[in-house]
Amino acid sequence: MTRHFLRDDDVTPAEQAEILKLALELKAQPYSQRPFAGPQSVAVIFDKTSTRTRVSFAVGISDLGGVPLIIDSQGSQLGAKESVADTARVLDRQVAQIVWRTYAQTGLEEMAAFSQVPVINALSDDFHPCQLLADLMTIQEHKGKLAGLKLVYVGDGNNMANSYLLAGAIAGMHVVVVTPEKYAPADDVVARADAISFKTGGSVSVSHDPKEAVLAADVLATDTWVSMGREDEKAQRVKDFTGFGIDAELLALAKPDAIVLHCLPAYRGYEISAEVLDGSQAVIWDEAENRLHAQKALMVWLAQRAK
Repeated sequence: MTRHFLRDDDVTPAEQAEILKLALELKAQPYSQRPFAGPQSVAVIFDKTSTRTRVSFAVGISDLGGVPLIIDSQGSQLGAKESVADTARVLDRQVAQIVWRTYAQTGLEEMAAFSQVPVINALSDDFHPCQLLADLMTIQEHKGKLAGLKLVYVGDGNNMANSYLLAGAIAGMHVVVVTPEKYAPADDVVARADAISFKTGGSVSVSHDPKEAVLAADVLATDTWVSMGREDEKAQRVKDFTGFGIDAELLALAKPDAIVLHCLPAYRGYEISAEVLDGSQAVIWDEAENRLHAQKALMVWLAQRAK
């Protein structure tokens, strides 16, 4: 059966660890795996603008011996004159894998249901699982482990919050998501993460008090308060999220050796201060680079299971 990666819990704890181990190996030896040699093509579809996703997948596919076929939705029939199901049945006869950065999670699920090749979620409104592989890899590099660490996400209960809950629970971490009350993550995601953490020895919780939540944290993370497609809500969101940004005062409440993550793009002075973003505890540029290595590992891992 074809394996897909549409959300963080599409892999088991052992599989997540295997992908992260492979990512570290590929960072050390970038050209040691060539599953797309031929070269084979990988379709990379963008419904949303992108910098890190576009660059990291294009470079990664090339490193793995393949050709990245970059498709902007405005230049294709997808979702306009042609259904997702029909698009999947056209693509899977010509490409080795399909990567899609889109809006609705249901679109990815439909693509996967009709595709005979692996489908990868490069971001949806509900999850950002490739980013979390890079984040976990970065934490592992700087902390030497994942299980047992306390990770606190401060900000909007969006796709990043959902993925931190799931991926962190799978890794056996203690994840706290801190949001204003009306921006809390989805209840079903919290329940799913809680069920996973029960088996892995981790824990998940939702808080509305940043100062209390970050006490003894090993890792702090955040994301923009205004996600793509919500620009009309900016003024209200900036008001609602006041006090939910990571600044030097909040960081000082965490462990002295705590590290700070941000998936970027970052807006200094809003969800994170310039002092923290550009400071010594931020590992954000390592995190951005690790998108390349983590996604290469994922594509190799999926290719091995597609044989």
